[in-house]
Amino acid sequence: MVTLLGFFFIIGNVGLLVMFDPDFTGEGPRWLYYSYALGVWMYSTMDNVDGKQARRTGTSSGLGELFDHGIDSLNCTLASLLEASAMGLGSTRAGIFTALIPTLPMFFSTWETYHTHTLYLGYFNGPTEGLILATTIMLLSAYYGPGLWRAPMASLLGFDQYLGKLSFVDIWVPLLLVSFFVAHLPDCILNVIRARRSRGQSVAPLFKEWTPMIIFCGALLFWIGSPESHILSHNYITLLCVTLSFAFGRMTTKIILAHLTKQDFPYWTVMLTPMIGGAVLTNLRFVGLGPVSAETERLYLWATLIFCALVYFRWAVLVINAICEFLGINCLTIPKENGQIDTTLHSTLAKHQYKKSCERQRKEAASWTRSIQRVE
Repeated sequence: MVTLLGFFFIIGNVGLLVMFDPDFTGEGPRWLYYSYALGVWMYSTMDNVDGKQARRTGTSSGLGELFDHGIDSLNCTLASLLEASAMGLGSTRAGIFTALIPTLPMFFSTWETYHTHTLYLGYFNGPTEGLILATTIMLLSAYYGPGLWRAPMASLLGFDQYLGKLSFVDIWVPLLLVSFFVAHLPDCILNVIRARRSRGQSVAPLFKEWTPMIIFCGALLFWIGSPESHILSHNYITLLCVTLSFAFGRMTTKIILAHLTKQDFPYWTVMLTPMIGGAVLTNLRFVGLGPVSAETERLYLWATLIFCALVYFRWAVLVINAICEFLGINCLTIPKENGQIDTTLHSTLAKHQYKKSCERQRKEAASWTRSIQRVE
């Protein structure tokens, strides 16, 4: 519940973005960027407090992990969308990649957790330091103006002969990609390989599990990169990113659910289908057909958003209800007895979740799996 309240700040900020800076040009009022910083900071704080609250009240469970990381997945593109606005990146590839690149570390951390059963966070990680960095960027934009990021770096740092007219915006996307490929992905792969080898399991099949992310990224690159796509020229970035938040959220939460219920790794989600459709729609020239109009692409995006939202929420409600029924808990509330929190009940549930014997864990996981499979 606490994380959900924090997420409402992000949703509110996205609404303000649409009203006051829809073109991501950085021409919104200064208070807008202060509100972004407040929203991201509140989300980060509540996301961290949520776990402590669950442990304090003895209500920790698999549902909490699924709910918490599910909201984190939705937040990946939305919070980064605010960052693109605060930096005044405009309707450009830099703007859209700023919103989409954070899905990469989120996916591979979820994949890593599936195999290691532990969420590893390095010295610099997205949920803490990453959000602090985003908040700092938003505060600087609010105080100095988003034009700060397009100013020549030499004017701030010197070294004119080396930096020339190079601005922070020019190196921003490469910096994000290098950070992921150098500081994040190798650790994820090494941790998974160690975990698999410690159990005497083969490493080779692991890389097939990257299939959904490869399809996700590949479809987007073909869609956005097509010269016949109108997403950048007609500024459909917000519409696309909100749509992708549902698609990516479903993809990662299916992995989390498979981890909790000891099911096979999910290689596919139906939400990838309209993304492939978008890539095909904007590349019809390869089959001898003419380009689609901007209005056609806009309608397709709206149809995709509605489809993804309906599928996501239906699936989320069914899964949450199934888990709550199995564990005998509520999703957003803590049962009370005579006006007091029933800590005994929830302490028992917490112990049941974390201290049960291996044999008992296998039996309950099998029963839970059957319950979830009926939902799927």
